[in-house]
Amino acid sequence: MNILMVYPQYPDTFWSFKHAIRFVLKKAAFPPLGLLTVAAMIPQEWNKKLVDMNVRTLTDKDIKWADYVFISAMVVQKNSVKEVIRRVKKLGVKMVAGGPLFTTEPEQFEDVDHLVLNEAEITLEPFLKDLAAGKAQHIYTTTEHPPITSTPTPMYSLINMNNYTSMSIQYSRGCPFNCEFCDITVLDGRVPRTKNTSQLFSEMESLLSKGWRGSLFIVDDNFIGNKGKLKTEILPALIEWQSRRNHPFTLFTEASINLVDDEELMNMMTKAGFNRVFIGIETPNEASLTECSKNQNVSRDLVAAVKKIHNHGMEVMAGFIVGFDSDQAEIFKSQINFIQKSGIVTAMVGLLNAPRGTRLYQRMKKENRLLEQEFSGDNMDYSLNFEPKMNRVKLIDGYHHILNTIYSPKEYYERIKTLQTEYKPRKRLRFPTFRFSVSQLIGLANCVWFVGIKEKGRRYYWRSFASTLFLKPSSFPMFIQLSIFGFHFRKVINKGVANPAISAI
Repeated sequence: MNILMVYPQYPDTFWSFKHAIRFVLKKAAFPPLGLLTVAAMIPQEWNKKLVDMNVRTLTDKDIKWADYVFISAMVVQKNSVKEVIRRVKKLGVKMVAGGPLFTTEPEQFEDVDHLVLNEAEITLEPFLKDLAAGKAQHIYTTTEHPPITSTPTPMYSLINMNNYTSMSIQYSRGCPFNCEFCDITVLDGRVPRTKNTSQLFSEMESLLSKGWRGSLFIVDDNFIGNKGKLKTEILPALIEWQSRRNHPFTLFTEASINLVDDEELMNMMTKAGFNRVFIGIETPNEASLTECSKNQNVSRDLVAAVKKIHNHGMEVMAGFIVGFDSDQAEIFKSQINFIQKSGIVTAMVGLLNAPRGTRLYQRMKKENRLLEQEFSGDNMDYSLNFEPKMNRVKLIDGYHHILNTIYSPKEYYERIKTLQTEYKPRKRLRFPTFRFSVSQLIGLANCVWFVGIKEKGRRYYWRSFASTLFLKPSSFPMFIQLSIFGFHFRKVINKGVANPAISAI
């Protein structure tokens, strides 16, 4: 069979890094890891092609070549998904769909021939058997969460790595926490399931053998969900592997704030090559943290926690939310103050929404607060899918004020300065002061032109540029990267200004 795997296009969002990746002549931030993994589960003798629509255009010729089109997507890609389905059906090719979007909203895709939902380790094999027997069903689903110790190495050969700024691997699935607004436990359960050491290094060796060096995203929703295994098996082996291969990868991942409670774990992570970690901070409002069951964040000095992680050589990227029932008028100022004081440069602030299947969605449904507006999956498009307790106009106005403040050049470069003061990378992981790759040199030139010359507020850029170069030269590459990120974030925020959701302000 000929199998065409299609990854739909992302809209222009905070995490797309669309405006940043152009600085270094890349086309997308991350590859479609889910489809690459599924491709490795499909019979080897079948012909496979992959079209990442974030990298190139999907053509009718691509579709006509296929016996089946496999598609996977997240909620934020829904508009592109609908267009792909329309085109494939028009050309009369069968479709197979899976992934988070289809798993949480299967009733919206009755026109897809086969829905292979939940985790492919369980649902893909029976579909393939039925397909071979000529009796494939419409839906394959399960409530089980399988071990992932047999999950194969993704077929990285299906992509051109030069199109991406980072590669991705997965070590674990599931999260031990149960935040009300989060759908991770709905999709992957609360018991972290991990790969074994040999699997992890097989994937890393595969990337290495194909010439990849540099950034590697471990995509786990909570990398430290099973601390015991990390500290006794995975990290010691990873430290040894990186050392033996002269540290080819710089690593980043997602984790919960209780990372800060384990000094040994933080030290091991930085020694293994981690230099960034995304953490869900959400809010400095204790009542709102309690409301959403973000218990791991309650009764903490969150600013001190962030600074401690910075001190251990990992830059904290973080998610924040406004619109909880417990939020009062002062929340907007509190969020701004916290973000500025903590030195979290990459701060994604979103309006609270209720993804399908979450406890928040069920509560909003019970309270008759759900709106016709669907959850978009875009953290910063000003959309709401339930009626907030706070006056809607005040909420959106306050949210708009947060974004305009924290991403204005003045406040943004103040946070970079705070980060530079607190961030203490391991010596061997420090950026070389004046050694740049060709890609980095192109990024530097574009940064100087677009941020330092063409963009408003450039005086803050040049002031920070000079102080970094002369006072913190080892962090100069980080400064350039964060300046490019800031350019992207301001573009995304300006896009939101034209959104009808804020027309009432």
